[in-house]
Amino acid sequence: MSPAYFLTGTDTEIGKTFVTCALLHLARRHGLRAAGLKPIAAGTDADGKNEDVESIRAANSVALPDDLLNPYCFAPPIAPHIAAAESGLAIDFPTIVKTVDQARQQADLVIVEGAGGFCVPLGEDRGFDDLAVELGLPVLLVVGMRLGCINHALLTAEAIASRGLTLAGWVANRIDPDMSRFEENLAALRTRLRAPLLGVVPHAPAGGPVGAASYLTLPGA
Repeated sequence: MSPAYFLTGTDTEIGKTFVTCALLHLARRHGLRAAGLKPIAAGTDADGKNEDVESIRAANSVALPDDLLNPYCFAPPIAPHIAAAESGLAIDFPTIVKTVDQARQQADLVIVEGAGGFCVPLGEDRGFDDLAVELGLPVLLVVGMRLGCINHALLTAEAIASRGLTLAGWVANRIDPDMSRFEENLAALRTRLRAPLLGVVPHAPAGGPVGAASYLTLPGA
């Protein structure tokens, strides 16, 4: 099957979907059929659509049906394990593994995006970290560059390694344009994260995810 990665972040609202879309656009530039998936999403508009899912759909160069693109979508914008419990649904890992395998048969590159951080719960006794283990994919980490990001990034990298997974690369996403000592923080991360830096995305780059693709390299390249 084609290469696939599980993409996570140091927190919520740090640009995971933005970077996912940028990587998909970059893969397209390299002539690859690329597909992003958001297996679990929470928060929908009046039309029942999730903003992150729709952004990924627009960036995909492979058209995926909804049941592959986003098997679980909950209306309230709350933690997914709470949303699932309130809806009476149990998030089924084998279903998600099957959707990822099917997407890998249709695309040259697949990115599976999580929600929130790496250890966000998905049920009473499991979370996204367990889903990542079930998928068995190398992990990409988006670091939201702001005060506190070093600790968040190192703890996330430690959690990834402790579960026997490979950190295949990380992206520094400058979500706070006024971050003090940005270069010093970036240098500290480059020294301590034992994985390739795939790029530094500036704050609000021109062209959105399409423009951000110019600041990135594909994992494994």
